[in-house]
Amino acid sequence: MPCYRKEIRACRPVRLHGGGMETGMKRTIIVATGNQEKMVEIRQIFASTDVELITMKEAGIDTDVEENGATYEENALLKARAVAKASGQLAIADDSGLEVDAMGGEPGIHSARWMGHDTSYDIKNREIIRRVDAYCAEKEAGTCAEGAADCARKEAGPCAEDAADQNAAAADGRHPGCLPDGTPGPLRSARFVCAVAAVWPDGRELTVRGVMEGRIHTCQSGWNGFGYDPIFFLPEYGMTSGSIERGEKNRISHRGQAFRKLGEILKKEFQAETGAASDRAAGENS
Repeated sequence: MPCYRKEIRACRPVRLHGGGMETGMKRTIIVATGNQEKMVEIRQIFASTDVELITMKEAGIDTDVEENGATYEENALLKARAVAKASGQLAIADDSGLEVDAMGGEPGIHSARWMGHDTSYDIKNREIIRRVDAYCAEKEAGTCAEGAADCARKEAGPCAEDAADQNAAAADGRHPGCLPDGTPGPLRSARFVCAVAAVWPDGRELTVRGVMEGRIHTCQSGWNGFGYDPIFFLPEYGMTSGSIERGEKNRISHRGQAFRKLGEILKKEFQAETGAASDRAAGENS
């Protein structure tokens, strides 16, 4: 049986009942991704487990999967199926995206290729901020106009207060959709979504999902993450997911949630496989 990872060619991996490879005491699983930054996060999430994760490149697999699914789960399954078929091993894959409410849920499942694969995330992030600013400004202007109509029928007091708030926001340079303290408000709501799929060579499949709620910041801040992290503001931390410490980010993130769920399921699967193998061995020796 070929050993897919160059660094472990001398380990003589043994096929397990569940389709993984065993190198010493670790189970080796192929991750269907070529994104090295994402791989760093996933490895950190699995750091305390007895699972070793290798990339498609490390496994010697060169396959390009068209992500044409209608959901995150479908796209993750497409990738995991392709790698499981090519390797004959257990493969896992994820598909994630940023959903911005002010943009009708965009970029969503198209997050990676939104505005084009070759477009930098600096440009993408600036465009999202621009569109969210425009949406919030329109919403706030609409609220003010409705208040003005009420003023024609009622007292001018409440409207005067609304106008004062609008003028104050403009005077202190506060972005549309922000709270009095300048931090992003509910109008700037968004979420990261991640679906993770696992596919065994015998055809078994499963998917899990994780979600992290937040808001779109008014500028890019922090470089601990990648992609859209610099504009994804976490109100409970007062900073973006690009500024938060990596370990804490992995604990709360959409990807961390999804892969930990998967890890718990795989742990039970591996324990069941080990138990079944032991029972078979005992039966053969009796």
